[in-house]
Amino acid sequence: MDKFALKIYLSLPYSLANSVLRKPENLAEYYQTLTDYKFISAKINHPEFGIQALIEDYDLLDDNQTQNHPDQTETLKYIQSALRLSAHIVTQDKQQLPSQLWGRLQAIHTTEIQQLLQQISQTQTHPWLRTLTPSLTPPGGRLLRTLSGHSSWVNAVAVTADGKRVISGSEDNTVKVWNLETGEEQFTLRGHSGGVRAVAVTVDSKRVISGSSDNTVKVWNLETGEEQFTLRGHSGGVRAVAVTVDSKRVISGSSDNTVKVWNLETGEEQFTLRGHSGGVRAVAVTADSKRVISASWDETVKVWNLETGVVQFTLKGHSSWVLAVAVTADSKRVISGSYDNTVKVWNLETGVVQLTLRGHGRSVLAVAVTTDGKRMISGSGDKTVKVWNLETGEKEFTVKGHSSSVLAVAVTTDGKRMISGSGDKTVKVWNLETGEKEFTVKGHSDSVYAVAVTTDSKRVISGSYDETVKVWNLETGEEQFTLRGDSDSVLAVAVTADSQRVISGLYDETVKVWNLETGEEQFTLRGHSDSVYAVAVTADSQRVISGSSDETVKVWNLETGEEQFTLKGHSGGVSAVAVTADSKWVISGSSDETVKVWNLGTGEEQFTFTGHSDLVSAVAVTADSQRVISGSSDETVKVWNLETGEEQLTLRGHSDSVYAVAVTTDSKRVISGSLDNTVKVWNLETGEIIATFTGDSSIYSCAVAPPNKFTDKLTIVAGDASGMVHFLKLENAGE
Repeated sequence: MDKFALKIYLSLPYSLANSVLRKPENLAEYYQTLTDYKFISAKINHPEFGIQALIEDYDLLDDNQTQNHPDQTETLKYIQSALRLSAHIVTQDKQQLPSQLWGRLQAIHTTEIQQLLQQISQTQTHPWLRTLTPSLTPPGGRLLRTLSGHSSWVNAVAVTADGKRVISGSEDNTVKVWNLETGEEQFTLRGHSGGVRAVAVTVDSKRVISGSSDNTVKVWNLETGEEQFTLRGHSGGVRAVAVTVDSKRVISGSSDNTVKVWNLETGEEQFTLRGHSGGVRAVAVTADSKRVISASWDETVKVWNLETGVVQFTLKGHSSWVLAVAVTADSKRVISGSYDNTVKVWNLETGVVQLTLRGHGRSVLAVAVTTDGKRMISGSGDKTVKVWNLETGEKEFTVKGHSSSVLAVAVTTDGKRMISGSGDKTVKVWNLETGEKEFTVKGHSDSVYAVAVTTDSKRVISGSYDETVKVWNLETGEEQFTLRGDSDSVLAVAVTADSQRVISGLYDETVKVWNLETGEEQFTLRGHSDSVYAVAVTADSQRVISGSSDETVKVWNLETGEEQFTLKGHSGGVSAVAVTADSKWVISGSSDETVKVWNLGTGEEQFTFTGHSDLVSAVAVTADSQRVISGSSDETVKVWNLETGEEQLTLRGHSDSVYAVAVTTDSKRVISGSLDNTVKVWNLETGEIIATFTGDSSIYSCAVAPPNKFTDKLTIVAGDASGMVHFLKLENAGE
């Protein structure tokens, strides 16, 4: 097909949709085209179209034209929603299209969707990672899309009054402006020399105000992206900004304990509001521009007269720092969020608490209120966003999806969508109206810090921050049972070669040994003086190796539970351990940025690998005991010669800390997991990436099972920050 014919083909949905009224039979071809994987792939990969053009194809027909075909219409909505959910990933890496569509549509069992998945499987020629069980957020829920582009925490979000643009401020010192409908980044505002902690936008959507840890407030032209002027005067970081409805004044709150009021036209400071005894964390202004509300680390909320600068009253009731405030459009109620995990609703006329909303598991870092004053949104350190009925105080629903604290929330003027910003560097857009098919993680309720595979490749062991160890069937991905009894978060797991015992390392400084058949705890190994972040077991199942934040590696007799000796030499916490197949060498990785090799017979340090520029989070060793693999927070994976101690290869491709590494039994491939949400498979000889899978949360752990009598494909298991355990089959890799 020549270039001209290809463009006509890729424009087919438009021409078919325009001719449906004249030729109703074209409706069937329209459906067929948009469920054809070859068309979907071709349009996404064409430089003049791309994924957003494809997403828009699914909206070319109105409800009147599709109302007699509910099944086909539902199928198209599923596909469109899946594409929208994965747009930020596929835009960056088009080769992930098959794994993204498969992972999001897998749980939908309609004939049309299953046929699409069959097409994906049959048409792929390059290596890709296929989810064995549904482990990506599916279409139909409240999450609409993810905006990805910041390189650090998203501290602040705002949305223009017309609902067309989202503004985000980040610890990466930038402000980004996004198209809310397409998810495309319009431009980046650069100029701050410190993290951007607060953003606001004028009602006419013409200017953006940003506050930064560089002690300044900047005013930007939202049309051109140009900086108009900088407001200087605070002696501490600016943590909060707000703008009056008439767009004439800016309010800023700072860690210098003050609130300042500025003239937005001239940039001059009008006056300073003093009275807080701690840093000001949040500010809001009433719709009538008469009062300013400020929240502070001094555990209070203050209400100020904006004309006189006098405190009208102080709202006391929180038992810790007040981190967020919002005010209803009718200026009658104030909402505050606190480090004490609660949200309070106050009567702005009397200063009396009307409601206290409890439900978050950690501090409430952000609050927003719908324009009609009926619902309130809260974001928390527990990684969730909650929506509350502001009249009754009842929680309406909770959305999960961020892999770190939710630092900011906003809501569109029409109350249909909410925006959240997180420590996971992303902005998410949610449907505030419907979401009947909410996705719930099966398995752990918190981050999965460790996974291991039994030698017979039948079972997977996972350890989580939720204080449990779970056992899974590797082939089906189904949970078999849970080992309970751990008294604290599980940070590491290992399994003996005979698949009879599980070892877990805990936050409470202990190592536990479990019988894998009965699920009973056998004994606890005590001796570390800090959290145990790593465990390994020798091939003969006689010794356990543990690494701890106390900077030591300990070797234990697995039969008696006695400590044999302690390996000392690291100058930072030990975050990873591995042992060679011949049980001669122990490898440890540390926050001191080094990898050490120890003689397991004598306990002596053999040599130290230096080369990483940050914490070494993970180590693995090849089955032939010739090479060591290390993963680091410097975003690289390194390969070392175990005999000479020389660095052989550096694998670059991750965009955030590498928290997990594993190596295949044939020593040909390395698997890595990163806080950038990806699992990567590498060729150990060439250092090239074979395949990448991007999840919805940071990857904290990974393990690999070799091909066996049940399957001729490599199976990778990865644990993430949401509590999900991913089971991934490596397809088309020439096993």
